[in-house]
Amino acid sequence: MAEPDDKRPYNVYRSKPKLFRRGDDDGGGLGADSPREDAPRGWDEGPPEAPPRRRRRLPFPRPRRRPGRRRIGPWRVLRWVATGVFAWLAISLVLFLVSAQIQSSQVSSAADAELGGSGYPLTSPNTILVLGSDARTKDSKEPGANKIGQASRSDSILLLRIGGGHNATLSIPRDTVVEIPGHGQNKINAAYAIGGPALAIRTVESFLGIQVNHLIEVNFENFPQLIDALGGVTYRGGCVVSRINGGFKNGGFTLRLKAGEQEINGKQALALARTRKNECNPKESDLTRARRQQKILGSIKDKVTSVETFVRLPWVSWAAPKAVRSDMSGPTLLGVVGAELSAGTAKPQVLKPSGTLTLPDGGAGLTVDDATKQRAVDRFLG
Repeated sequence: MAEPDDKRPYNVYRSKPKLFRRGDDDGGGLGADSPREDAPRGWDEGPPEAPPRRRRRLPFPRPRRRPGRRRIGPWRVLRWVATGVFAWLAISLVLFLVSAQIQSSQVSSAADAELGGSGYPLTSPNTILVLGSDARTKDSKEPGANKIGQASRSDSILLLRIGGGHNATLSIPRDTVVEIPGHGQNKINAAYAIGGPALAIRTVESFLGIQVNHLIEVNFENFPQLIDALGGVTYRGGCVVSRINGGFKNGGFTLRLKAGEQEINGKQALALARTRKNECNPKESDLTRARRQQKILGSIKDKVTSVETFVRLPWVSWAAPKAVRSDMSGPTLLGVVGAELSAGTAKPQVLKPSGTLTLPDGGAGLTVDDATKQRAVDRFLG
């Protein structure tokens, strides 16, 4: 005989309590592990929860990242470097523009009036006249030295043709005999002593038949500071022994350079550019001196583009405009520097004399015939 239904045995299965229950947020509702009131006895909400899986242990401890710190990746380092380079260049640019603006105000209005207009040097060809005077130091006892306060002759006369892809140089020997406007026949370097940079510009234009757009007067007092700011320059040439302004014994400077390649400082570079009588080679002429000046300019250009100069860039940017006096403002002078650095290396050219001439005062000068002069001008203008 069968037992009544209410007498049947049954088993109750309970699942483990879960962390989050279904139902009300305050926990008042029934969770997933609570038996339903309407469910028949012996009936569970679901299968029992599976046991948690064990994590596989690593052979080494997992590094923990500190909260709030980011990993330093290569792109982040690259951004820092780019920001630093940009700031370094910006500081150098500001120093260059300020220094150039200070020096541009020192050019005489008479010289400024002689200059012809031109485009921006970086994109348009410009002819620039570079002059350096032969003023002696106060205590110089060199024969023929000018007294302090008297006008000095131009020690170097150099023309630059740069901008718009051009890059050419033309040196005029200081003893070249020319017609100085309003003053007759004389050596070309006498124009600077007679009428300053304004007459020197007019004389060069009349002699060569070209227009000068800008003027740069080399400041021999500050020129060594530019070379020293660059950390010196590399010069390669023959043996040189010269006594500038009478040498050390007379308050001047004595230069001694061995043949070959060597580093020279600011005072040595200035003395080398001004050397006329070389005791190592007495046969040298003014043409040798002009070529030597152009080699020094090439050495400066090579040093400016070096990595070492980038480290010194703010100091170089401040010293460069102070080494010259120019009619050009900061942005224009910056365009000249950019054109010079981007146009390659110019082949040095010196106006070769075709004969000699004795002047009324008894001095000897150099003459250049018209054909030689025209060929030199054509090569210069390109």
